[in-house]
Formats: sequence, C-alpha cells, structure tokens
Amino acid sequence: MRPTFDGNVVHDVMSTVTMIYYMEKVGRHVILPYLEEGEEGAGYEIQVKHIGPAVVGQRVKFTALCTEVTPKRVVCEVTAETSENIVGTGIFTQAIFKKEKMEARITELRQTIAQK
Repeated sequence: MRPTFDGNVVHDVMSTVTMIYYMEKVGRHVILPYLEEGEEGAGYEIQVKHIGPAVVGQRVKFTALCTEVTPKRVVCEVTAETSENIVGTGIFTQAIFKKEKMEARITELRQTIAQK
C-alpha cells in the first residue's frame, strides 16, 4: 500500500494509487443497493487531490457522499482522512449501464484484437 516503483519503496505512507482504489470502493458501495437487475456500474471519471500523508499503521477513513444522480451517472464526493489530517479529496463519477451491452462491447473488442 506504500508508493513503490521498480521494487523500491519511496515513502512509508499510503500511496496515491491505494487511496484512489479505496475512494472508488466506497463510491461503489453507494450504488450497489440501487442497481437494478441486469445493471452494472463502472468508474467513469475520478478527480483527486492527495493532500496529506497517512503513515504506515495509521487508520484511514474513506467516505463517499452522493451528490448527483442521472440515468447514466452517479457522482460522489469522496474523502480520505485520519484522526490527524485530511489525506485526500475528490469527485468520483460512475457510469451505469446494462451488463449485456458492456459484455457485447468487450466481446467485440476481443474479436477485433484477435483479428490483428
């Protein structure tokens, strides 16, 4: 969970990649109870500021607050914070779509790649 490049740990803090992962995860928990049969959600856009550190061993609380819902998008304000400081803030937008349409797009892409 620490920033590591080419096998070398840069700092003993939570990495930006890890922070974004958990911001997406809490955002996903917002939509799960509302997805209808045959629907799915996926990350569409994320805008994040990694403001401060969370040192190894520190507990980080992630929250998502839904701020906008349309038929095809759900937008959440996301935060990461410790008892000492704000670690990050952002906006996470999820696309809502029919599973069968996404599966068809993935199949079509695989076929295109296989033909090359």
